[in-house]
Amino acid sequence: MARKRHLSRIAVMQVLFEQELHSTDEDTCLDRNIDELIKECGDVDKEFAISLLHGVIEKQDDLKKIIQKDAPNWPLDQMDPISRVILLISTYEIRYGNDAPPAVVMNEAIDIAKEYGTAESGKFVNGVLNAIAHH
Repeated sequence: MARKRHLSRIAVMQVLFEQELHSTDEDTCLDRNIDELIKECGDVDKEFAISLLHGVIEKQDDLKKIIQKDAPNWPLDQMDPISRVILLISTYEIRYGNDAPPAVVMNEAIDIAKEYGTAESGKFVNGVLNAIAHH
């Protein structure tokens, strides 16, 4: 199940990243990304991915405020887009999700940031999420 959730988080990250670049229908985009991940990697927890995506979109304004409060020296629009999207997803899971403990969410976020972000993304995501998890 952990691998399925990991792939689901990656699919949601890809959808939110794509939406930042150009407006797309999130459900169609999610289906496409999940299908691609299934072809490449195997099974994905689609129900979890849909719930996570819709939760992040619904709470996006609140999530941005939380992130900005705990990363005051880094305006959201100056963060690299991958780190920003990962922080939105992880902050949602920490604050509103009840499936995974914050430490698990943080580890997942750091791993995804290292895999898809810049050289410093893992450290940056770790620092911000650590502050968020302790508030």
